[in-house]
Formats: sequence, structure tokens, C-alpha cells
Amino acid sequence: MKLNTLSSTLKISVLALSSVALSVNSNAQTFLKKHTEINPYQYEVVKEKTFAHAAVTSAHPLASMAGAAMMKDGGNAFDAAIATQFALAVVFPGAGNIGGGGFMLARKANGELIGIDYREAAPKKATADMYLDEKGNAIPSKSRDGALASGIPGSVAGMISTHAYAKLPLAVLIEPAIEYAEFGYVITEREAAGLNGQRANFLKNSSAPSAFTKKEWKAGDTLYQPELAATLKRIQQKGLAGFYEGETADYIVKEMEHTAGIITKEDLKNYHPKFRKPIEFEYRGNHVISFAPPSSGGIIIAQMLQMIAPFNVGAMGANTEASVSLMVEAQRRAYADRAEHMGDPDYWKVPTKTLTSNEYAQDRMKDYVPGVAGSSKVTQAGQVHESEQTTHFSVIDAEGNMVSITTTLNDTYGNKTIVAGAGFLLNNEMDDFSVKPGVPNMYGAIGGEANAIAPGKRMLSSMTPTLVTVNNKPYISIGTPGGTTIPNQVYEGLVNIIDHKMTIKEAIDAPRFHHQWIPDMVAVESDFPETTFNALKAKGYTVTKRGRFGRMDGVLITKEGQRNAAGDKRGDDSVAGY
Repeated sequence: MKLNTLSSTLKISVLALSSVALSVNSNAQTFLKKHTEINPYQYEVVKEKTFAHAAVTSAHPLASMAGAAMMKDGGNAFDAAIATQFALAVVFPGAGNIGGGGFMLARKANGELIGIDYREAAPKKATADMYLDEKGNAIPSKSRDGALASGIPGSVAGMISTHAYAKLPLAVLIEPAIEYAEFGYVITEREAAGLNGQRANFLKNSSAPSAFTKKEWKAGDTLYQPELAATLKRIQQKGLAGFYEGETADYIVKEMEHTAGIITKEDLKNYHPKFRKPIEFEYRGNHVISFAPPSSGGIIIAQMLQMIAPFNVGAMGANTEASVSLMVEAQRRAYADRAEHMGDPDYWKVPTKTLTSNEYAQDRMKDYVPGVAGSSKVTQAGQVHESEQTTHFSVIDAEGNMVSITTTLNDTYGNKTIVAGAGFLLNNEMDDFSVKPGVPNMYGAIGGEANAIAPGKRMLSSMTPTLVTVNNKPYISIGTPGGTTIPNQVYEGLVNIIDHKMTIKEAIDAPRFHHQWIPDMVAVESDFPETTFNALKAKGYTVTKRGRFGRMDGVLITKEGQRNAAGDKRGDDSVAGY
């Protein structure tokens, strides 16, 4: 495979196309025959582009192109979102999925807000102590590896619920994913490394070899997934029953036997998405809309942005000691509240109204002293009284419909279990529960009773799909993967755009920092400004450098009404539109 970087475009091709050229002309390829501009064996990663009418940005160019094609064919942002989600399940197996779950946040052109929670749920046989040993100690591997770590998948049900707002038939929207799976697509160096790195885990945690384990992968290889294609065809033909009942359900339940999983046919058949009222608040003339619990993200960014609103953040400069220390202290306080107060609202009374109020935000910052490092031993959750692997994609269509979706398997490649016969990975979202009060999950997040395991309950999430309007007009669709860093990434991205007047591409690519209360540490990316790094340490913060986190994707409507779409520099994220 040959890789050439031309400005913001990464060209991906293969050396020999003769064998796959035949399949491009196959009568079975209705989507690819119609959209000859899309070639799964030779495509480009486009990092930024402005489109006159509609745009989509996601973690993989083939998924973005599938979404854009649906809008070109008369569909809207919802059609694009469904096509993108299913395509990601094929071309981005580390996080794109039909075996996980997520949140769909949308604002229709008429102003109507929609929040669909298709987060995974705990199986009926789940118990609060299911990941503890006989002495009551947590066994981290049990909630992270193998089928026992899986919650009931929600992605397929979520997309079918989303289809109520779409224009095109569901069968048409799934077709790109089917063709990418059945006839293959060329993988990048990053994808080859991921599959090779997890091969032993796939074989250990799955009952049979799969398309992912057939060989040692290299950049330029074509990945064929016939079992996944067959699963997608069952969904295409039978809708919900094509996944939650019948042959696919049989495969899932059979796979549970290999590593002591507990999902049953009854669990699958009884799974339903839930509609959630989005979080809404104001920040410097911008109306911000984000997701409600069981996402913690909407509450967290509402708290943090309102905490810093009284300060002239723009004058402080981006990623300076002054702005970062202020923003970190807001992070510290919001994440302390996350640990204490947030969980599935159907099982725990989340004081959302209080937590998102400006009055509460200002009260939380009363003890903030500029230039002085705070302490998580001192800063605890507020007193409230009231009666990493994930993926994100954003869409804005020609009518002004905005969709922001974050979806996940939790860890990269989920629980490393590939359902034999069905060809897809399962999630390890059960680790997002508090397996024991005070015991951190894989992202270091602490929780308590609010997020304890219970049958049917949805685990607390950090996913933060977010929309912004100005003067009641669509403006931004944005979001990112990254575990507990997600709310902070969205928070920093919005501050970069609103306060520091960056373009959406600049805001997405800017170096990031993260504090989550416990551990009491500021993590920064390797390209974070050295002067700020040293200044924070001098003030008394514990600061550590780490690799890149997150892969933010967003679309912003310019003053001229065009769609400026941007994909994160940190991955193969790519934009498409017309």
C-alpha cells in the first residue's frame, strides 16, 4: 500500500487491484455500482473541507462517504447517521459496532430536540457483586475480558429507533455496510497494527477463529467479513428481529458459554432504547445541548462551562497557565460530583436540575483561588438537595438537521469476544458500573451506589454528543471518544471555538489536558506547551505527559451558511459531504 500525505489529505491505495476489481462490478453491489466515487480499495482521508449543503465526519472515510451518499440520494442527517453507524461496524471494528451501544442526540430543522439512549444494559442475571472474589475484592479481568463483561447490545435498536426520523428505507441505509463487509475494504497501517496486536486476545476470548484472526495483517490488505455481512443482511431483511431474535440471537447466546457470559434470549428480546430529555444551558450567547444521564457528559460540561463563565477566558489565551488552571479546577469539581451523584436515572435519583444550574456552578467555585493548585482531598462532591474505546460522528444536512452520535464498545475491540457465526465484537461496558464502591474502572473513574450493578440498569457513561445553536439557528455538532476524558475534550473544544476564536479544525487539533478529580493529576498530551506544563508544576499541580487521547469530529456552520467539517489529526478520521 502506498501512503502519500498531501496537505490535509491522506491517500490510501493498494498496489494490485485486479482481484477486487471484479467484485466492484458485481451485480450484488447495488450501492457501490451507484456510487462509483466510493472505492473501498482506494480512498482518501480528508481532514477538513467546507461543503455548500451537507457534511458528515467520522472515524473512517468509508463510513463518512456512506453517510454523505445517503444525503446526496435524498436522505437527511438521520439517514446519514444510520448509514455511518452501520458502516463503522465494518470498517472501524475497534469501536464502531453493532455489539455495543451509544447515544443519539439530534436537533431537527424545526427546533425539535431528540435524545435516544441506546446504551447497553445489565443482563437479568447481573448482580452487584458479580465481579468480586470470595473475599469481596474486585477482579478487574472479569468485567473487562470475555462474554461476562458484556452488557446487552443496544446499537441496532438505537439505529432502528433513529429511522423514524429518516427518509430512506432502512434496507438502503444498511447496504453500504453489507457491501464493505462482503466484498472487503483495504485496511490502513493503524488498523493492521490494531488487529495484529489483539489477535491473541481474540482467540482466547472467542469460541472460534474469525475474519480478524485469519492472518498477520499489513497495510494494504483487504479485510473480508462474510459472517458480519450475513448478520447485517438479517437486520436488513428483518429489522429488530434480525438481531435480537432468531439466528443472530442464537449465535450471541451460544457465544456466552465460552467465557461464562450471562446474556439470554430474553435479555435480547426485551431490550429497548429510551428517549431522554437533553441537557440545555447557555454559554456566552451560545445555546449548548448535550446528553442527559445515564451520560455524565452533558451535566459535566454544563457545570464546567458555567463555572468558568464569569472569567475572561479568551483574554487568558489558549493552553496558558491561567486558562488551564482555571479549567482544571472546574474539571476537579465536576468529576467529584460525577462520582457521587450520577447514574441511570431509572434506578437512581440524579439531581440534574441542581447540578446543571448556574447558581450551583457558582457556589462550587467559591473556594477557587486563581493561581493556586487545588486538592482533591479538599474538594469533594457538592452537597445537593433536590425534590477509551468509543467513536463519534457528526452530521449536519442541507435542511439544518443536526445529529451528534457517540457509540462505544468501551475498551478497544470491547471484551475481545467475536460472536462465532455472526462476525461482530461484543462490548465490555459492564466495567463502566461501579463493580465495588471506591474501586476505579479501567479509566480510573470512581463510583458508588449511584452506579452500582443491577439487572436492567444502564451503566454511567462519559459519552458527550453535543450540539450548539446561536439565535435559535444550528451552529455546531461535535463529540469524541476517549473514556472519562470525553467531557473534558468537548469542554476544551467548545472553549477553543467560543473563547479563543479557533476554527473547528484548530479547536479539534489543539493539545488537550485532563483532570478527573481522582487521581489528583493533570494529564496532558505530548505536544502540550512546555511553558504551561512547567508553570502548572511550579504552582503545585502534579502534571504528567501521555499519548494522544480522543478523536474529536465536528461540523460547524459558517457565517455564509456552509458546512465546515473537520476530522481529528489523531486518527484516520475523515469528512465527506456535498
